[in-house]
Amino acid sequence: MNTSDVAGGTALDLIALLYRDAALDDFSARLAAIERLPNDAAGKIDALETIRMAMAIKHELEQHQLSEQGLLAMVDSAKDLSSRLDLTSLLNAIVTRARTLLGSHLAWLTVYDEEAEEFRVQVTDGAISINTTKMTASRKHGIAGMVLSTRLPFYTPNYLLDNRFPHDPALDSTFRSEGVAAMAGVPLLFDDDVIGLLFVADRYQRTHTALNIAILSTLATHAAVAIKNAKAFEQAKMALEKADHARAELERHARDVQKAAEAHEQLTALLAKGASLITLTQTVAQLLGGSVLVLDEAFHVISRASSAEYKGILSDAYAPHTAPSASITRAIRESRQGGRSVIALAKESGEDGGKDGEICRVAAVIGGNDVLGAMLLYRHEDLDEISVRTFERSASVMAIVLLSQERMEASRNREVSGLLRSLVATHLEGRGSTLERARRLGLDLSQAFSLILVDTKHPGPETVARRLRSENRFSDLVLDELDGTLAILCATTKAQDVVREFSAIARREFNGAFCGILSRPIATVEAFRVVYGSLRRGLSVLQRIGINGQVIDQNQMALYSVLFESHDQGSLKAFIDACVGPVIAHDLKRGTQIADTLLKYLDNNQNAKSTAASLKIHVNTVRQRLANVDELLGHWSSPSRALEIHVALRLWSLTA
Repeated sequence: MNTSDVAGGTALDLIALLYRDAALDDFSARLAAIERLPNDAAGKIDALETIRMAMAIKHELEQHQLSEQGLLAMVDSAKDLSSRLDLTSLLNAIVTRARTLLGSHLAWLTVYDEEAEEFRVQVTDGAISINTTKMTASRKHGIAGMVLSTRLPFYTPNYLLDNRFPHDPALDSTFRSEGVAAMAGVPLLFDDDVIGLLFVADRYQRTHTALNIAILSTLATHAAVAIKNAKAFEQAKMALEKADHARAELERHARDVQKAAEAHEQLTALLAKGASLITLTQTVAQLLGGSVLVLDEAFHVISRASSAEYKGILSDAYAPHTAPSASITRAIRESRQGGRSVIALAKESGEDGGKDGEICRVAAVIGGNDVLGAMLLYRHEDLDEISVRTFERSASVMAIVLLSQERMEASRNREVSGLLRSLVATHLEGRGSTLERARRLGLDLSQAFSLILVDTKHPGPETVARRLRSENRFSDLVLDELDGTLAILCATTKAQDVVREFSAIARREFNGAFCGILSRPIATVEAFRVVYGSLRRGLSVLQRIGINGQVIDQNQMALYSVLFESHDQGSLKAFIDACVGPVIAHDLKRGTQIADTLLKYLDNNQNAKSTAASLKIHVNTVRQRLANVDELLGHWSSPSRALEIHVALRLWSLTA
């Protein structure tokens, strides 16, 4: 082969390799083949020079191709910046492109946390260790420290052996697990601030070209723009949400103000029309969406109403002068002193059997310098400030109503008091005027009527009368304090119902500390004075014989009529002697205690053991004394006979 043949054949072969974009190894193989020819071979030097030129051309083509790929990646990345809204997805795409373009094994992106002063991994690509996805880097260690301090790219062919920067043992351990050798990192710069870092790493020693670093830096710039755009978008979103919230709050406030104005107008209109207390209470309950109780000065409920929204239990559970109501009493006092409503109590969900939490807001009802009562509002949640003001204005409206009612009640009470005192007066005023006065009070004395006379000590009759007047069912009755007792006048047809309802209230609220008598039907006003005197004397006897917590029908006391109709002590002594005279005489003669034992026996429901315990004697002694009773009084165990003996012994014990 002549010189031209070797050089010409090599040139044609190289052109073919370049045409089919053969790998650089193919060119290297041709170069090695020519170098093996003898040095004096014709055309060898020209062939070697031709191959080296072809390899240079191949390298230039690869660089152009890499530049073209980088440019296309920049275009795609720029498109992503304008089309993708999800930051994580966008950063993942950037990291993946960086790893692919640079042909690296691993790539990741970190974001700087200013509060912690460290870089935290956001996204990774190509990691095989879970620790890689959780890496944090101090601003003073590793490549992160170098890049942060210089704001320039940095790369190393062998990270673990590079002593140009201080190492972090935790990071070194992670990179050993990944098998990392070479590494390059570039800053994510925005307004000259490093907001993050973009890294690529290889599991073999490698150097990076200026083009590689340029591509990596451009992708880092895109990532910085994406992060800042995301933050700006988040800030704009938050600002928009704040603006929307402020607008909604303003609209809500305007609605609340309008609602409060309408509520005030509605309450004022009802007040001007002379609406009843219950109507106003119902209106307030509906306006505020809860249960409303109106209390008098003694903290008794005089009006209540609930809205459909209220499903609680505390409202129905309220009772005055009990341990649970102590906090409400304190709250009323605080409201009186401060002039504003206050929270009296709050129950969490599930307490006291309630499914939802409840609160009780209290406002004192004030008239002048006096506390007329209070308003209680029970709700599942507290009111806003404007609704609180509506509640407090409602308390002022209630004060006006209560003052008006107080004036009307005072006028009616004067009428009632005058009627009762005229009926018991020695000289009854004209029959016609008495009937007319009663008729104005809603009582027809031309028909049969009844008197209920009640003795109450704690509370007194005046307080009990006020309490009963606050109940709608008693509001139309003629009742008042009369000579230290409570007198109630009503039609005979209603008498039993009145007794039953009064007894229920008295037992519940006054601890049963009362006794009373219901008269027989009274036919004429002239007979009232005699019946009243009889019932007064009957009350005295009821107290002596220990009857308490009951209202007795006058007909049930026929047995004691002699005691009711006369103050004659002789009649009383005769009754006692007739019933238990032999027993008393026996005790006086023999010095025994049979009468006392029998009284205790009857007081203890004829139980010998209880009697023995109360007298501190043996039960056989009780039985022996009772045997003497049989001898002295004969058969005495029948109910009516035992009752007579019991009453007689009671009277004897009080008069002895």
